[in-house]
Amino acid sequence: MVVVHPGAASGSRRWPAARFAEVARALVARGLPVVISGNASERDLAGQVAQAAGLGHESVLAGRTGLADLAAVVAAASLVISNDTGVAHLAVAYGTPSVTLFGPVSPALWGPPGDSWCHLILWKGSGARPGDAHGSRVDPRLLRIEAGEVLEAVGRLIPRNGGRPTGAAAPRAAAARPPHPPG
Repeated sequence: MVVVHPGAASGSRRWPAARFAEVARALVARGLPVVISGNASERDLAGQVAQAAGLGHESVLAGRTGLADLAAVVAAASLVISNDTGVAHLAVAYGTPSVTLFGPVSPALWGPPGDSWCHLILWKGSGARPGDAHGSRVDPRLLRIEAGEVLEAVGRLIPRNGGRPTGAAAPRAAAARPPHPPG
């Protein structure tokens, strides 16, 4: 299953819901099961993404999982796609392959280790001064990321044959994964 997490604590770190929906729709078309995560305050956002992606209500986990259940879902996932937020850190901790979208703050400051095959970063920034990580308006750097770029990154992590990319090692934290997702 692929976890799509469209929320973030601040609007400046939230990629548009329509783009998350476009990615989720493409993943479903590839035959991948998709769930939309989030906290209780992100339930409407997750519902919008699910509806626009053609997913049913059962795919929306936002507001229905506590932290422990969300961690188990992330640990059991084949991939996590999220903004620069806590779920991205969970994916790194569990060694779950991830695509993380950065906007106002460089991934060099807040991102995963740079030596990992399974945590891909999308960022359209430069050495310029960071934006407002806690702002209410989406950061322009985040808006420069297109859905096609996210899907290209997904393709590097989940090849069409469903296997691992050539030469990829097993995730470091695989042994720490809980045995079963909530269910």
